[in-house]
Amino acid sequence: MDQILLVICNVPDAASAQQLAEEILKNNYAACVNVMPEMRSFYNWNGRQETSTEFALLIKSTQTRYAELQALIENLHPYEVPEIIAIPVAAGLPAYLQWVLKETGSK
Repeated sequence: MDQILLVICNVPDAASAQQLAEEILKNNYAACVNVMPEMRSFYNWNGRQETSTEFALLIKSTQTRYAELQALIENLHPYEVPEIIAIPVAAGLPAYLQWVLKETGSK
């Protein structure tokens, strides 16, 4: 069975979040994208401490689709270096996991 992944990606605004979510789903790179509400992010960038408002995307995908998903995010993302983190899903409701596999065209 293909490995289910939870992919996390932060974007600077709601429009970017919506565009990414729609493109990801249109291409079947994920079964579901949750857009979390606006939050404050604190981080170091180019030697300075920064803070900004961001929206988090929680993307349910698979290892098989990950390379395409990452390439799409890198292409559309407004940041120079976008956060793209994939976390393997160790367990979950079997019916849900099967749904993710079906929607992404994985086996």
